[in-house]
Amino acid sequence: MSSNNIQADYILDCKGLACPMPIVKTKKVMKELKAGQVMEVQATDKGSLADFQSWAQSTGHHFIGTFQNGNVMHHFLRKGEPAEAKAEPLLPSTISHEELQTKLAEKGNLLLLDVREPAEFALKHIPGSKSIPLGELENRLGELKLNEEIAVICHAGTRSEMACQLLVKSGATNVKSVLLGISEWTGETKGSESI
Repeated sequence: MSSNNIQADYILDCKGLACPMPIVKTKKVMKELKAGQVMEVQATDKGSLADFQSWAQSTGHHFIGTFQNGNVMHHFLRKGEPAEAKAEPLLPSTISHEELQTKLAEKGNLLLLDVREPAEFALKHIPGSKSIPLGELENRLGELKLNEEIAVICHAGTRSEMACQLLVKSGATNVKSVLLGISEWTGETKGSESI
């Protein structure tokens, strides 16, 4: 896809911002646009592609596509008609870092699912967590036992909330989003940043 083919009514610069800020800024601007108008969001966060696809699907806006120029991704979104707009989904159940540490120490049937990008996971992750990036989750549901307790973690909480909504729609019965994500985690970690 070439940006020359798409005329954006608004360009939002989110370069250098990490999750959840590109989505937070996009929500704010999207409210000001008229139905049918197109926004181009420029981002460098590798997880932003999955974030925008999932966010558009959950809110009734249209994800047109993305093209990459160097390390900058240009995401194109069209504001949905009022009849298409969906209420922001209810926040999933959450689990605090303290509750998560207790459950991990108990070594029960809890699955800790990390939905960040592979590079983020390699830098720092909680031992025993399973890595499935948000953008791959729908196609990899077969790797999960949806009837077990699942705690979902990302960098700061936005992607984990979207993943929880997808899991619940897919039949998961006990899913929680880890509050504040791994960015505030003080427990044990592995990865190149942890050494």
